[in-house]
Amino acid sequence: MTETTLSGKIWVLAESGHLVEDIDTDQIFHNAFLHITDIAEMGQYALGNLKGWENFPEKAGSGDIIIAGRNFGAGSSRQQAVDCFVALGISAILAPSFGAIYFRNAVNSGFPLLRSTELDTLVLSSQMETGDRITLDFGSSEAKNLTKETSFTIETMSGVQSAIFKSGNLFGYGKTLNRE
Repeated sequence: MTETTLSGKIWVLAESGHLVEDIDTDQIFHNAFLHITDIAEMGQYALGNLKGWENFPEKAGSGDIIIAGRNFGAGSSRQQAVDCFVALGISAILAPSFGAIYFRNAVNSGFPLLRSTELDTLVLSSQMETGDRITLDFGSSEAKNLTKETSFTIETMSGVQSAIFKSGNLFGYGKTLNRE
């Protein structure tokens, strides 16, 4: 693996063969747990308010990748909705689009959110299913489902997003900038 490549087992957030769309930050991390400030404790509540996925933290493993429908992370600016996945060791989330504030929070945290417009078709045709292993190269836009031996494309990260990811987070990136 390179510093622009991730591999892992996927979790496809789908219902009746279609990706679940408009998953909001309250479904990702319920407001009943906002009093928790230790990131390490947040993982146990990830997706706890998304019907059918309440036990996701018990099954997810470090390095896993989430596949979701369009507008993932809609809603409030809840940072815990990013941090809960970091706590679980989730390596990336792949969706056709993301809520704008959620996207910015994830980028600032150095947590990769990657886009692909092919996901709906892949899931609908059973070419992508929970448990498959995929590789994502966000430097070249190449992605592969190793289980199904198929390829698909993802959008490359912007230069700044990639630099923040490689630096660990926005603060780490800031330390790399030249100062006069």
